[in-house]
Amino acid sequence: MTSALTEPAPALQDTGGPLSGRLVVDLSRALAGPHAAMMMGDLGARVIKIENPGTGDDTRGWGPPFVGPEDDPQATYFLSCNRNKESLALDLKSDDGRTVLRQLLERADVVVENFRPGVLERLGFSTDAMHAINPRLVILSITGFGHDGPESHRSGYDQILQGEAGLMSLTGSGPDDPQRVGVPIADLLSGMYGAYGVVAALLERERTGQGQVVRTSLLASLVGVHAFQGTKVTVAGESPEAQGNHHPSIAPYGLFRCRGGSVQISVGSEKLWAAFTSAFGLDPAADGLATNADRVRNRAYVIDVVETAFAGYDPEPLLAKLAAAGIPAGKVRSLKEVYEWPQLASQGLLIDVDHPVLGAVTLPGPPLRFFDNVSGAEATRRAHSAPPVLNQHDEEIRGWLETGEAAG
Repeated sequence: MTSALTEPAPALQDTGGPLSGRLVVDLSRALAGPHAAMMMGDLGARVIKIENPGTGDDTRGWGPPFVGPEDDPQATYFLSCNRNKESLALDLKSDDGRTVLRQLLERADVVVENFRPGVLERLGFSTDAMHAINPRLVILSITGFGHDGPESHRSGYDQILQGEAGLMSLTGSGPDDPQRVGVPIADLLSGMYGAYGVVAALLERERTGQGQVVRTSLLASLVGVHAFQGTKVTVAGESPEAQGNHHPSIAPYGLFRCRGGSVQISVGSEKLWAAFTSAFGLDPAADGLATNADRVRNRAYVIDVVETAFAGYDPEPLLAKLAAAGIPAGKVRSLKEVYEWPQLASQGLLIDVDHPVLGAVTLPGPPLRFFDNVSGAEATRRAHSAPPVLNQHDEEIRGWLETGEAAG
């Protein structure tokens, strides 16, 4: 049987990356689904983004900021989640739109959708219908609250789910100060979980020869990262609350003031605690400080002890002293400082692309890198493409479909 992951389709460009030669049809919009599809594009897949004629993805209008000419402004929001894709505008209520989509599904390895439950069925593309067209298709479906259950009908928006899934109750200066995370983390995580599920389903397809449906939701993605806060509820029977910039189970671990600023430290073991107290002339076995459990119970006292020790230092000399003592530490950078940081470029986290309207632009790059285990050479996707303008690839995609060449 032909391997779904090792025999690239002849019509698809070999871009490099582990999904090179795979075809992804991205029916999603906004952020969760587009982020998942972009991750697959980063891995080398060919991603064809299907958009509404005239308006395109909602995020094309999400701004400011917009950049580019006044008569053709480009939303930076759209640019953030649609690199390494092609754009094809289809009216899925029309005969032409349904015909072209069917042709794409016949050739596709993956389809990504985040419609509300029932929408695709009404368009004639239920999961059963898509698998009748292509039994090897892996279908990623992302919703807000889940595909079934008493609240599956609700529309899912990131901040709503951050509140409903408890994340805001853990974020902020205290229990009376619930705060959203500064990025749409529910959307991003559901996209990440979705892409992870797709890769697993593609691997299983090698064994079975059949595709399957992968489902996740914004709700599931946030519960999936509750981590120790979740087991604090389910096992210990406690309800965690926000407590600002300090770790709920480790001390000292957090943001501490010093002269002229602040630094972050992570004293995550008793060995590090001994090194920290030695560097700053403190007694590691002082009353209330001897163990991590003691320090967590006496957090306010620990913060006072640490900030008193830091009071004579400016941030940079303090970070140097902490580094010399072997204490994990860092500063709080602005995003501008982050994107000017040489470490970012060294990790491939900045990519240069040529946009059809904006020209040469720099985008945040993919977070994964791959290396050949024999040669050691990097096997990450070799070249990246800019987020497309609406319907940019109509002629190219329709021409390819007319050739009758199959993918996979």
